[in-house]
Amino acid sequence: MNGAFQAVFLDRDGTIGGSDQIEYPGDFKLFHFTEEVIQTLKFHNISVFSFTNQPGISRGDACVEDFISELSAFGFDDVYLCPHHHTESCDCRKPAIGMLKEAASDHNLDLSKCIVIGDRWTDMLAAKSAGCIAILVQTGSGKASWNQNHTSSNIQPDHVAATLKEGVEWLFEQTIIDQEKRRSAPF
Repeated sequence: MNGAFQAVFLDRDGTIGGSDQIEYPGDFKLFHFTEEVIQTLKFHNISVFSFTNQPGISRGDACVEDFISELSAFGFDDVYLCPHHHTESCDCRKPAIGMLKEAASDHNLDLSKCIVIGDRWTDMLAAKSAGCIAILVQTGSGKASWNQNHTSSNIQPDHVAATLKEGVEWLFEQTIIDQEKRRSAPF
């Protein structure tokens, strides 16, 4: 896996923990497998970045520093968050790709070698717009998002997984399959 992918971008609410509702730092709990997933990715020299919309910041319900502190403590290599409400015209709020572009610039990433994992269709739209692999998880809002969008959207995830852990397992399986294909391919 080393070298195949440069980074994985993980949505927060509903993807790494919590539910389909925004839970602010202090109330937010990781899924039991999330810490292991983050550490496994990092063991394989894959950077792990947070990638989250947090409009409660613009309403004064929370502050940027609390989210950054929380997400850094979870083991993320860097934190990208949009603090804006959806009515504000910004370039960072998903499905816009501003956070992905900023991370690419900050960390010298080729976004075509990056993965976005999230539970909302906006995560999938951002991933595909930036050229990333898109994995939809069915935790949080994932099932509702899939049911609402998979037959009507021309943008589709590369994979749908029950959980973050299953999504990363699929990613590792695909990489092994790709390596075997390369080894057996005629020159």
